[in-house]
Amino acid sequence: MGSIHEGHRQRLRERFLKQGLDDFEAHNVLELLLFYAIPMKDTNELAHRLLQRFGSISAVFDADIDDLCQVDGVGRNTAVLLKMIPGLTRRYLEDSDKEPVILSSVEQIGSFLLPKFVGRTKEMVYLLCLNNKGGIAYADFVMSGTVNAAPMYSREIVEAALRSKAVSAILAHNHPKGIAVPSNADMAATKMVYDALASVKIRLLDHFIFAGTDYVSLKDSGFFSDL
Repeated sequence: MGSIHEGHRQRLRERFLKQGLDDFEAHNVLELLLFYAIPMKDTNELAHRLLQRFGSISAVFDADIDDLCQVDGVGRNTAVLLKMIPGLTRRYLEDSDKEPVILSSVEQIGSFLLPKFVGRTKEMVYLLCLNNKGGIAYADFVMSGTVNAAPMYSREIVEAALRSKAVSAILAHNHPKGIAVPSNADMAATKMVYDALASVKIRLLDHFIFAGTDYVSLKDSGFFSDL
């Protein structure tokens, strides 16, 4: 005999296949996802418990795996599935656009960098190095910190830029629980990295700060005109 919930599951799956997720309530999205970790139980109540505990669907996906496991009905496999979503989203966004990357404006650079920080719960520093033709010579995270701070070690940044034979560079980091506004520490660290790169004839073009889907360019804000 099939599960008493199978008819409901089938209807929800068919609804998704016909309409996508746009009109789904947050608990329905979680309920559908949880089908694939919990095959024989009602996942509707669990979806509601997760939203009640963490407050939103994005907060569920960003939650620590041990905190997820404390919710009644969430086992390790379920927690792993939920934790995969931000990483899968990043991979999808990075892989979906196969057009040549053009980074000639603040908007283009921001659009390129934004997916790198989707779902990040700790501060991380990303370095984008450009060659003498304006192409990408290197692009990766160079360090990570706690939930509140990421040390910007100038030496590691300079070494990465030199290895890639960069002529210019762009920094980016995130404020996971804050807003996209540079702190005094951000500006001091930017000045330090700017000077360190200048000492080896590499120009720091900009520093982007991300918070959720919002970001700010320090160059666009006038900071680099004072350097």
